[in-house]
Amino acid sequence: MSGTLYVVATPIGNLEDMTHRAVRVLQEVALIAAEDTRHSRKLLDHYAIKTPLISYHEHNEEARAEQLLARLQQGESLALISDAGTPCIADPGYRLVSRCRRAGIAVVAVPGPSALVAALSIAGLPTDAFRFIGFLPAKQQARRRQLQQYAAETQTLACYETPHRLQAALVDIVEICGAERELSIARELTKRHEELFNGTAVAAFEHFSAGRVRGELVLLIAPAPPEEPQGTVREALQKLRDETDLSWKEIVKQVARQFGVPGSEVYKESLSLRQDD
Repeated sequence: MSGTLYVVATPIGNLEDMTHRAVRVLQEVALIAAEDTRHSRKLLDHYAIKTPLISYHEHNEEARAEQLLARLQQGESLALISDAGTPCIADPGYRLVSRCRRAGIAVVAVPGPSALVAALSIAGLPTDAFRFIGFLPAKQQARRRQLQQYAAETQTLACYETPHRLQAALVDIVEICGAERELSIARELTKRHEELFNGTAVAAFEHFSAGRVRGELVLLIAPAPPEEPQGTVREALQKLRDETDLSWKEIVKQVARQFGVPGSEVYKESLSLRQDD
């Protein structure tokens, strides 16, 4: 019989957040696939876990998935962990999980810490619905395009950001989402220097420009405030086409949300606009 792949969440900072079940599973499996074996070895040593480690990261994911799948098919049970938090959430792993599912191999979650969920739980922003978009693009043009796409989002927008790109991202947020857009930025969650910033986009830029930013970051953008649509659907389509790099599909979606009308009606108007041009 095939083995089982355990997807095991590990602490995002404070080692006390490791669950009893996670420790037991990591002790019992034949092998642990880790994003950075040197980093994960510190966690395993802390809990006296002697299970062998093998690297599994974005640069070797394709080839390593084949090796791990073969061992699972031979009856060994394995664990998948990331450097911190829950694997497969903006981290490598989904390809292996997908391969296991297709091969009929059991995949079991061992839940635990998640920086995304931890930040949402303490930020004070709406969480009945939110949109997670992983890491913001590193290049400015792509980042600005993505922010334009979600500027009118009516749900809390959640993403990860790196310390050295935070200030550039905040500049783009101020310009595209507005200086007064509410933000929460969680830094170094569960660690000694944990920080949660709540305030406007421009205040966030000023705060994090005061010194070098360190640590892991979760960036949360409050839902766009409701606005009464100005002008006509056609004028709104024309404006977004002229002022953004969004595709027609995204423009139609935004205008439909803005005016509260069916997307099919906006799409027809966009066809008419393009034909006239």
